[in-house]
Amino acid sequence: MLVLTRKVNQSIIIGDDVEVVVLEVRGEQVRLGIKAPKSVTVHRKEIYDQIQEENRQASQVRSEDIPEK
Repeated sequence: MLVLTRKVNQSIIIGDDVEVVVLEVRGEQVRLGIKAPKSVTVHRKEIYDQIQEENRQASQVRSEDIPEK
């Protein structure tokens, strides 16, 4: 894991087209702005994990899900 220190209005670049900007630091909270092309999806980690789990569940095929001929 790369660990960086940034101040308000400073940013980091990921790849060629994703920029993460520190907008505000308030106590233990940090507000980030993310500039990325529309083709790049951006999610909070807990939402991403939930989407992945739902996709795993949806991809599981049970015998009762298959219609009999």
